[in-house]
Amino acid sequence: MAVVRGGAAAAGVAALLVLALACGTASAQYWGLIAKHRKAAEQPATTSTPGDPNKMPPDAKFTTVINQFHRRDYQITCTTAYGAACYIKCPARCPNKCLAYCAYCLTFCMCDLMPGTSCGDPRFTGADGNTFYFHGKKDESFCLVADAGLHINARFMGNRNADSGRDFTWVQALGVSFGDHKLYIGARKAAEWDEDEDHVVVALDGEPVDLAPAKGARWESRTVRGLSVARAGAAVNAVTVELRGVFTISANAVPISDEESRVHSYGKTSEDSLVHLDVGYQFHGLSGDVDGVLGQTYRPGYVNTLDIGAKMPVMGGEDKYRSSGLFATDCAVSRFHRAAGAGFTSFAS
Repeated sequence: MAVVRGGAAAAGVAALLVLALACGTASAQYWGLIAKHRKAAEQPATTSTPGDPNKMPPDAKFTTVINQFHRRDYQITCTTAYGAACYIKCPARCPNKCLAYCAYCLTFCMCDLMPGTSCGDPRFTGADGNTFYFHGKKDESFCLVADAGLHINARFMGNRNADSGRDFTWVQALGVSFGDHKLYIGARKAAEWDEDEDHVVVALDGEPVDLAPAKGARWESRTVRGLSVARAGAAVNAVTVELRGVFTISANAVPISDEESRVHSYGKTSEDSLVHLDVGYQFHGLSGDVDGVLGQTYRPGYVNTLDIGAKMPVMGGEDKYRSSGLFATDCAVSRFHRAAGAGFTSFAS
């Protein structure tokens, strides 16, 4: 990723001209390079625009942009295919993390492009690449993945919207059941967001995972072979949880900004910054019978029946996916072969 600085393009033109004259080879190739740099110098700087997920730029490379400190004016500077400066700012729907296609000066929310993700007012991208919403209900749990050896529930948090008559919801915690083990990944509630404080909580079988708040920190389980938790690119508020050969879950704790709350009437207050999880999933070895809000999209031959062209395609079926608790495996589409264990302490608060 190149950062354009004042006078850089002009200096490049001058350098090429001097080189061409000194070598006595002011050929068409040199003059072509000079013309290209001159054209870049004449291009005005532009500000990125949100791209259309259905119209991806061809053969473009992307850069992941992370607004770690959640500053409203955060942006990076990169270079377009024409050599002009492009000021990248993440879209309003995902202001803290996005994908930037610098060559085209476009940005995309990760949930719009990355299979196996859930973000914001729960917006999922399935394994088929299609994005949909599943609103669920606040203070209840729903099964996201239901398979023979793996069951993942999500507990939703939210606020009631009196005008629409529904809940604004976000994923507050995940309950992952495998074998006889229960893995908790959650976002800790905070009245005010502090970027230096860790808001991600991980626990295994009721015992908190002690992971140092430092980049590159890593924890490996002594009781579950192949289970590890690591810091993902930041000292706090982001972890990657891996059970080797089964799943990798990347979880980021993020707040609702004042601007988001104002625009969407989310109801953020001075007592609750609405910290929630944005999550990415990778699975290995799911069966062909897998189900759940997200899991069903991994079935061979899965056909999405939602109106994907709609502004907000919504997957219903709350009753079918509802679980009686974060670690319960009693949703109607459950496939889990192990009985749910009794009792689990929540470390979310």
